[in-house]
Amino acid sequence: MEQIPLFPLEARLTRIDAARNTWRFYEMSIQHDLFGGAVLVRRWGRIGTAGRLRLDLHANEGAAANALGRLLRLKIKRGYRWASAAS
Repeated sequence: MEQIPLFPLEARLTRIDAARNTWRFYEMSIQHDLFGGAVLVRRWGRIGTAGRLRLDLHANEGAAANALGRLLRLKIKRGYRWASAAS
């Protein structure tokens, strides 16, 4: 079982399965916005491409961190793993 950090503010995950030609990445980070809230920035796609981008607005950093943790657990259940530091 893989250990998830207690309160991550960013995460970079990959899912690689050469037999199925699956080379995916998923990145998340929390950024502050100009109005005192927080934004969960998500980027995902095939490794080697720019991927897609989504911004989710939250009232504060705690709410954004909760959303990040929820998504992180979901992605790990779907087969994603922490990306190496060299990536």
